[in-house]
Amino acid sequence: MPTTALQAKKATQAIFLVCGLGISSWAPMVPYAKDRLGLNNADLGLLLLLLGAGAIAMMPVSGFIAHRYGSRIVIKYAALIVAVTLPLLLLISSPILMGLALFIFGSGVGVVDVAMNAHGVQVQNDLEKPIMSSLHGLFSVGGLLGSLGLGFLMKFGLSPITAATCISLSIVLILFWNYRFLFDMRKEKEVIARFAETPSEKAGTNKLSWLKGTVLFLGFMCFSVFLSEGAMLDWSAIFLRDNKGINPELAGMGYAAFSVAMAVMRLLGDKIVARLNGKTVVVAGSLIAAAGLFIAIFSPWIATALLGFVLLGIGAANIVPVFFSEGGRVKGIPATIAIPVISTMGYAGQLAGPALLGFIAFQFSLNAAFAFIAALLLLVAITYGLRRTSA
Repeated sequence: MPTTALQAKKATQAIFLVCGLGISSWAPMVPYAKDRLGLNNADLGLLLLLLGAGAIAMMPVSGFIAHRYGSRIVIKYAALIVAVTLPLLLLISSPILMGLALFIFGSGVGVVDVAMNAHGVQVQNDLEKPIMSSLHGLFSVGGLLGSLGLGFLMKFGLSPITAATCISLSIVLILFWNYRFLFDMRKEKEVIARFAETPSEKAGTNKLSWLKGTVLFLGFMCFSVFLSEGAMLDWSAIFLRDNKGINPELAGMGYAAFSVAMAVMRLLGDKIVARLNGKTVVVAGSLIAAAGLFIAIFSPWIATALLGFVLLGIGAANIVPVFFSEGGRVKGIPATIAIPVISTMGYAGQLAGPALLGFIAFQFSLNAAFAFIAALLLLVAITYGLRRTSA
C-alpha cells in the first residue's frame, strides 16, 4: 500500500524526534567525559570541535547522497551510526579515540539532519501546507527526552553505559517502526517534479551567487542564534554543575528546560510568525534570548538560572525560520542555493561554535563565554532591526 502524505508526516516527525533524542543525549554525558579523560575547558572545546567538524563535513555531501539514493535510505543508515556510536562515548578513555568517535557521531547527526529536512520539505510540498515548525518542534521534544532520559535512567539505578544503550535501542526501534512510512525515492522524485524550479529561478543561478551579501548576512545571523543552541547542548550541564553547584545526575535539567521552551514555541511557531511580522519575531526573540542568558549568568540560584534557559528557548525558537524564509526570497538566487549556504553557516555555529566557547571559558570563564553569546544575540537584534528586509 502506498504511503500517504499524512503517514509520511507522522513518520518524519518521528525521525526529527530521533535526531533530537540522539544529539541531546550527549549533553548529560559531557561532564562524565570531561572527568574520565581529565580535560580542561580548552581541551574539551577542542574535542567538541571534532563533533561539529564531523557534522559540517558531511552536510554538503549528504544532500548529494540523498538526491542520488533517496533521503529515506540515508536517514536509516545515518541514524544507525548515531545509535551505535552513542554508548561508545561513555566507554572510550583515550582522547584521540574519543575525538574520532565524536567525529563519527557528529557525521551521523549531520547526515540525518540534512536528510530529514529534505524529506520534510517534500512531505510539506505534497501536503501543500506548512509543517516545518512542527517538525522542528518534535526535534526539541527529542532534545527534552534525551537530556532528561539519561539522568533519570541513572537515578533508577542503571549505570551510565546501560542508560545510553537503552536510549540507543529506543532510537533503533523508533527508526524501524517508522521507516516504512517515509517517502521512497520514487515518491520523492514525483513530488520534486511537481514543484520544480521555475525557469526564472534557473536563469538566476551562477556558481558564485551564494556570495551575495544578503545570503552571507543571513548565514551569520543563523550562526549567532545556532551558537546559543550549541552552548546549551555542550556547556549547560557543566555550567550548572561547576557554576551553580547542581548534582551531576541533574545537570541535564538546563538543556531540558531550554528544550521544553523551544519545543512549545516551535509547535506554536507557524501561528506566531503569521500573526507578527518576521522582523518583530527576530528582534523581540533575540532580546528575550539575550536577557535569559544574562539572568542565568548573574543569578545565584539554580531555579532562576533555569528560568534564564527557558527565556533563551522562548526567544530563540522561531528566529531561524524567519531567516530561512527570507533566504528563500532573495532576488536572483534560487532557494536551492541560498538555503544550504545559510543552514550550513548556521549549523557551524551550533556544532563548531561551542569549541570557541571552550577557549573563551579557558582564558576567562564560562560566564564570559555565555556573555559572549548574549552579546551576539544583541547584535542580531540591532542589525536585523535596523536593516530593510524582504520579509
